[in-house]
Amino acid sequence: MPTVRHAVLDLLRDLRMTTVFGNPGSTELPLFLDFPSDFRYVLGLQESVVIAMADGHAQATRNAAFVNLHSAAGVGHAMGNIFTAHKNRTPMVITAGQQARSILPFDPFLFSREATELPKPYVKWSIEPARAEDVPAAIARGYHLAMLPPRGPVLISVPADDWARPCDPLPSRTVATTVRPDAAVMAQIGQALDAAQRPAFVVGGAADRDQALPALVALAERHRARVFTAPMAGRCGFPEGHPLFAGFLPAMRERIVQLLAGHDVVFAVGAPAFTYHVEGFGAHLPAGARLLQLIDDPHTAAWTPEGTVAVGSLLPGLQDLLDRPARPDRPSPPRREPAPRAEPTSPMSVAFLMQTLAEVRPAGAVVVEEAPSARPVMQRHLPMPGADSFYTMDSGGLGWGLPASVGVALGRPGTRVIALVGDGSAMYGIQALWSAAQLRLPLTVVIVNNGRYAALQEFAPSFGFDRGAELPGTALPALDFCALARGHGLDGVRITEAGALAEGLRQALADPAPRLVEVVVA
Repeated sequence: MPTVRHAVLDLLRDLRMTTVFGNPGSTELPLFLDFPSDFRYVLGLQESVVIAMADGHAQATRNAAFVNLHSAAGVGHAMGNIFTAHKNRTPMVITAGQQARSILPFDPFLFSREATELPKPYVKWSIEPARAEDVPAAIARGYHLAMLPPRGPVLISVPADDWARPCDPLPSRTVATTVRPDAAVMAQIGQALDAAQRPAFVVGGAADRDQALPALVALAERHRARVFTAPMAGRCGFPEGHPLFAGFLPAMRERIVQLLAGHDVVFAVGAPAFTYHVEGFGAHLPAGARLLQLIDDPHTAAWTPEGTVAVGSLLPGLQDLLDRPARPDRPSPPRREPAPRAEPTSPMSVAFLMQTLAEVRPAGAVVVEEAPSARPVMQRHLPMPGADSFYTMDSGGLGWGLPASVGVALGRPGTRVIALVGDGSAMYGIQALWSAAQLRLPLTVVIVNNGRYAALQEFAPSFGFDRGAELPGTALPALDFCALARGHGLDGVRITEAGALAEGLRQALADPAPRLVEVVVA
């Protein structure tokens, strides 16, 4: 009979999951005995880095990533980015080592006391199988749960001695992952859109996850709807150079109401209605506006405060709306005002950096961003072209962006990936530079160095601080990212003058190997 290890490896082949992300400890070693040559092991130097690399790879390939973590301490290190994977709706099968079953009654060293409880509530399902023979079936079940909408991570705790136990092979099977929304509710949404005078769409990252952007563009063009990106969206929800694109909604209730003023129907597509970051008051929508929503997450649908909500996969829902007879034409809304051109200054502005990067980035390049204080400026000066062009984290937690860019580059071979990362964010996952160097990925890391946790400076007035007040614990002096790059095995350059920026970026973007560009900004 084959062993549990053989059965699991065969299952992973069948599921196209032959890349394993991990940072192994003693209880994980039995999985790697006679590790097959058709599998690839991607080592991360810290467990949170491992999860973020897997997250980027899963998003880029649209298939669950397979992760192997150490037991309690390793899962604990990984929890920050497990939370981010949960918020990103990233499918991921996490296996975590556990001590041998025979010594579990004696509280052995390196065991996880409550292995299934530790990752909750940020996994869709967690289990330590009752028998070794049940491990392959548990991993298969976890995969299908991870891939079903709303997607997300799962965790299976595997005792170290399970891998060598005899086990029957698993039969191959297929589980559908598309859920068609209720036709009657979609008809209500279609009728409301047809009757609208001034519709607006608010689009979240689920549209790109569900490969629904072409259908969404067609629907927006049919209805001449202005299209906003939802607050905290983790992917490009709509081509940002399109005439109907209206900009980005902030995570503030009153500002959302102001920006949506004048619209009589608001259609939230693959996005909560709405994500808020600071306390707000009053209505969620402008007076007289009606809310419609198409979302793949029933929990989000349940707390949506008003309106008509359809639950299901976005692509079939949008296709149902496109299959309706076209309504009489309505006039196009006014175009979004272009951003004013940023001029070179000393020190450089973030706007000049983003504008220059937009001008020199290669066609087809992908941006992975984690520079929270620079994001509003990026949204004005570095437009994203559409599907699969942009990734960021939905969670607000730091330490995802740099390792996630490694995973995206692995999942999109031959594609230039640009990691746009703040100086504070970079230090949460700086070990990812080593993985990028070892894998020789076409990755350009752009560090936006403003010498502080600048996002906190921006939020301080909301909590009673005077604008511009010096905050404790926010300054980041004396970080040398070029030295950190060299120490991890890749070249780096520091740019402080605006005149050197374009050429420095061009050289880094043309390098087939990973390279870091540290840009000092005001």
